[in-house]
Amino acid sequence: MKSNFLKNMVPIAVAVLGTAGAFVTTSMQKADSAAPQLGYVLDDNDICNVPVQCSTDINPICKHSDGQTAYGYDAQGNCNVTLFQPSN
Repeated sequence: MKSNFLKNMVPIAVAVLGTAGAFVTTSMQKADSAAPQLGYVLDDNDICNVPVQCSTDINPICKHSDGQTAYGYDAQGNCNVTLFQPSN
């Protein structure tokens, strides 16, 4: 009786552990996503200096609460790098 129970339960236990492992791996990959990055929108003087919390992860384009698209600075100091909404 015990032998039949083990023969039936081992495949089920392996499947459950495999499924749990897949979920854990997926969670770890999301936790390793890019760090938040500041983006900027134009102020009233058309200067790119109003900070907005953005990300480099591919998501919808990062926007300020007023609807303006936020950009990051490139190596030359131009405010034209596309940033994305943080993943939360």
